[in-house]
Amino acid sequence: MDKIVNINLEDEMKDSFIGYAMSVIASRALPDVRDGLKPVHRRILYAMNELNLQPTKAYKKSARIVGDTMGKYHPHGDSSIYDAMVRMAQEFSMRYPLVDGHGNFGSIDGDSAAAQRYTEARISHMASEMLSDIEKDTVNFVPNYDEEFFEPSVLPARFPNLLANGVSGIAVGMATNIPPHNLTEVIDGVIKMIDNYVACVDTDIEDLIDIIKGPDFPTGGNILGIGGIRTAYRTGRGRVVVRSKVEIETLSNGREMIVVKEIPFQVNKSSLVEKIGELVRDKKIEGISDLRDESNRHGIRVVVELKKDVNSSVILNQLYKYSSLQDTFSVNMLALVNNEPKTLNLKEILDHYIDHQVDVITRRTKFELNKALKRSHILEGYLIALDNIDAIISTIKASSDTASAKIELINKFSLSEDQATAVVEMRLRSLTGLERGKIEKEHGELRNIIGELNAILDNSDTMYKLIRDELLVVRDKYLSPRRTDILPAEDDINYEDLIDDEMCVITMTNLGYIKRLPLSTYKSQNRGGRGIMGMQTREADIVENLFVTNTHSFLFYFTNKGKVYMNKGYQIPEAMRNAKGTSLVNLINLDAGEKVKAIIPMKGFNNDNYFVMMTKKGIIKKISLSAFKKINKSGVIALSIREDDELISVLQTDGDKDIFVATKNGLGIKFNENRVRPVGRSAMGVKSISLGEDDYVIGCEILEENFKVLFVSENGFGKCTETSEFRLQNRGGKGLRIYKTTPKTGVLIGICLVRENEELMLINSEGIIIRIRVSDISTLGRITQGVKLINLTQNQKVINIAKIAEDQIEQMGESEEVILQD
Repeated sequence: MDKIVNINLEDEMKDSFIGYAMSVIASRALPDVRDGLKPVHRRILYAMNELNLQPTKAYKKSARIVGDTMGKYHPHGDSSIYDAMVRMAQEFSMRYPLVDGHGNFGSIDGDSAAAQRYTEARISHMASEMLSDIEKDTVNFVPNYDEEFFEPSVLPARFPNLLANGVSGIAVGMATNIPPHNLTEVIDGVIKMIDNYVACVDTDIEDLIDIIKGPDFPTGGNILGIGGIRTAYRTGRGRVVVRSKVEIETLSNGREMIVVKEIPFQVNKSSLVEKIGELVRDKKIEGISDLRDESNRHGIRVVVELKKDVNSSVILNQLYKYSSLQDTFSVNMLALVNNEPKTLNLKEILDHYIDHQVDVITRRTKFELNKALKRSHILEGYLIALDNIDAIISTIKASSDTASAKIELINKFSLSEDQATAVVEMRLRSLTGLERGKIEKEHGELRNIIGELNAILDNSDTMYKLIRDELLVVRDKYLSPRRTDILPAEDDINYEDLIDDEMCVITMTNLGYIKRLPLSTYKSQNRGGRGIMGMQTREADIVENLFVTNTHSFLFYFTNKGKVYMNKGYQIPEAMRNAKGTSLVNLINLDAGEKVKAIIPMKGFNNDNYFVMMTKKGIIKKISLSAFKKINKSGVIALSIREDDELISVLQTDGDKDIFVATKNGLGIKFNENRVRPVGRSAMGVKSISLGEDDYVIGCEILEENFKVLFVSENGFGKCTETSEFRLQNRGGKGLRIYKTTPKTGVLIGICLVRENEELMLINSEGIIIRIRVSDISTLGRITQGVKLINLTQNQKVINIAKIAEDQIEQMGESEEVILQD
């Protein structure tokens, strides 16, 4: 009775099932993200490597390979091991076979391989790249099932095998199905990421999608559309439609025949032909007169002869619909990361592979460094012995035995134990001048090698360059054109094409609410009007940014932390005129405490143009637009900002314009932008204007010919001033008086470059917007206060301005709304 233990059956079932499930997940059905292999495949390749079955050596019976794998590493049935090995040798199953098979290894018709006693195999050239440098302590080894031998927990993998060959597997409660890819494209993607790492640039997944076009199946075929590919690469899950490659041939009697040259991946050709026969027999498809399989060892050729006057396109579409001539590959990129199953996108898979290569190269370099240091240490002992050869010989001769000779050498010549052992074992021929020269030469070469190895370990850029160079060698060695073509799907629709290309007004509040409205919402009013409600804001929330743009324009969001995010105008939800809008955190991935300070619309990219960024403390920075061509959802660094400063303005320029900077107290400075040299994204910038204690910059503009500078104060006053009123100065000066600020006008809140035929939008602290014509605003000198632009009630302030250009006014059309006046 003492041996009986009462247990809860439910808990026991739960624990046992979870243990079984985790064993299947981690030790059987899912691949490791680093080498793309399941344990059975890894063990087979390692067992073949232990048998020295290199690509240049003779084949060995499959039964021997299976036996060694099963006996030493994989405690499962021989049939499962042999089946896994057979698949690695099939050119129609693996894009880059890892086993070089000799004999009958099955066919695309579903024929099984011959018994393992009849076939032979060895490692393929691609597998030798997977196992390269495994003897140099590049990976961890773990005990086998009975702890008699050790096996690698992962292979070094000189190429990204998970993507190159793909993998499929069914675990408990989860499955993986990763398609094979073109090795050249995958390595180019890895190299792109490495180059970006070295340049300290984030790699956007869109960059990788442009390089890695899509799956590349060993059986060829055509992929229809890129929508499924892009979804799979972005999320790790997607559906890819694969269609057979066919040709329409015309017979001498005028009839046509459909010739199938390539079929979708993992489709059984015999079953496909049988299915087409059933469709004809059951009269689901009518118009086929003959069906033949003319395939041979040179390739697939399935012929479908059509009756006279039958439309081949109609029959072909019916075959696509009812047979496996068109199939769907469901992508599920699930792999083990640190022994945990995770669904990964394309960038994450390559990130983990690069991390693995960094670890492999680091361990290999340390191994080679230790080996070189040990050899160099011995050679140094030889050189000491040669320098004191007579004393060394006398000491050895005077010693009673080898052990005492070593002790004497250590004491007299400060040799280490290893050096003393090597000196005692030196051959007499080493005493010749020629041998001494060889030792000195080898020692010098080793010192150079040690320096190079230390440089790799000490410099991450050198490490990445080495990985890059080794990948290029593999890419060039196994260069292979794509087998699977990517064609546009008949129903592919570009979502952007469905969005009207129209002008719109975008407003953003202090608390981060943003919305989009058609420009025609705001009708033109006379100067001095009251305006209309533009945005319903919450208490303590005010509109702080307003601009006119296009629904298809790029929008760059510059934040107080110096980062920039990007999306397009139509991605901002359209809202009612008096609605508060959508929170920015729903549109871009802002970090905690991060706030958008400037939004810059831009129609397209010009690599010869620049962004000019201005901070509140007067720091100016110029940077090429090309630095922001690819921005991922998590944003990128735009500039470095001090804690007591913030970004207030961003402009676009061609690199040779005059810049005008204005402050809240009515001072301004004009200088040429060639005084500001372009810098990188992480740089801080230089001083634009010297500020007083209570002053700060409220805006800057790129001056253009035939434009005037518009000034607007917080109490609704404004004026236009000719640009010729401001003389050119050196950057960093105190500037000139540009506006007469008084208690009546309040401080300046904004400046804008305008022309007579343009219009202006002003917004106050309560969200009221007025639209007025620039021609109604007086043109005055530098030291004036301007005229009344908008009537404000008590406690209301003007907080922002936006310009409506002439072409934007024309797109809006004529107003039918009654104009509000004083």
